[in-house]
Amino acid sequence: MVVIEYIVNAVIGFWILILFVTVIASWLIAFGIVNQHNQFVDMILRTCYAITEPVLRPIRRVLPSLGGIDLSPLVAFIGARAIQLGLNTYVFGPATRAGF
Repeated sequence: MVVIEYIVNAVIGFWILILFVTVIASWLIAFGIVNQHNQFVDMILRTCYAITEPVLRPIRRVLPSLGGIDLSPLVAFIGARAIQLGLNTYVFGPATRAGF
């Protein structure tokens, strides 16, 4: 059970890291610091978007439009951390204490 706990926490942590990279990359592109037409940057962005968009798209549909401010990454981050905390507290903690 400890291995499953480690893998789940690592996957959630990696997804949160990719979410931060996506947000920072979008800021760098918006302010003209990074050229989006660079092949390496485009590859990183497409990969990050492919990983984060399936979660962010439904959140964007629910959130009201704030005129260019996208709060969906913040909501996704809070949700991912809540899921991680809930799993660690209510699933993995009792299972570890029970000896699984």
